[in-house]
Amino acid sequence: MTDPVAAADRPELPGPPIHPSRRTIRYRLAMAFAWIVVRCYARLRVEGSERLPAGPAVLCFSHQNWTDPFILMAALPAHPRLYFFGPKEEDMGVGPRNRLMSWVGTAVPYRPGKNDLLDATRRVGAVFAAGGRLAIAGEGRIHAGERVVLPLSEGPAFFALRRGVPLVPIAVNGTGWLAFGRTIRIRIGEPIVAEGRPTRERVEELTERAGSALRVLVTDFPERPAPGPVGRWLTELFNEWPDGAPPDRPGAPPDRAT
Repeated sequence: MTDPVAAADRPELPGPPIHPSRRTIRYRLAMAFAWIVVRCYARLRVEGSERLPAGPAVLCFSHQNWTDPFILMAALPAHPRLYFFGPKEEDMGVGPRNRLMSWVGTAVPYRPGKNDLLDATRRVGAVFAAGGRLAIAGEGRIHAGERVVLPLSEGPAFFALRRGVPLVPIAVNGTGWLAFGRTIRIRIGEPIVAEGRPTRERVEELTERAGSALRVLVTDFPERPAPGPVGRWLTELFNEWPDGAPPDRPGAPPDRAT
């Protein structure tokens, strides 16, 4: 018998407060749409899918472009259900990307201005309790360079240790420039077992192991030349660069680093 007190204390899954069947329909529609659009525009190659754990896990992925979450939705199995930590927004109703992720119910928002780390941790726990996987852009921001991995935040390691789920490094390559017909590679690394309490030492150790694994996974992917105007426009459509402008990146035309 379900404990009514425990049920009342259990945090809600991310997404709008709608009937579970409607939530499922929205998710399946979004997965199908991502699958079709991504494969119509690019060649998707997934390596190491057999390494994915069957149950809950933290998926720590490298991040070069606003499309990376949608690429992962197209590349990874629909079950267990996939959620994404973030974006770090005060209002998920701002911007078409945020509204779409909120409508689908795939985003686990973290609002830094409201100091809701505890609430975010509870929402992550609800995802794992429901058997879902949580994908996190461990670098915390986009970057330029196919073989670059920025220092990881401690979030992926913390959540993996707190809930005792595997931490899986995933390299997303080929999205530095989005060009029609080019290959986008998703390379899945070996799951890292997360054991013990989430002490600072254990979190730092697991974070370093995940970062090292990601650097190995991306090391052989070549830099590519910039595409034409349409590809450059699509690449930057919703990118949010820390300095407000695209950096000089490998393959950029000499007269325009976009």
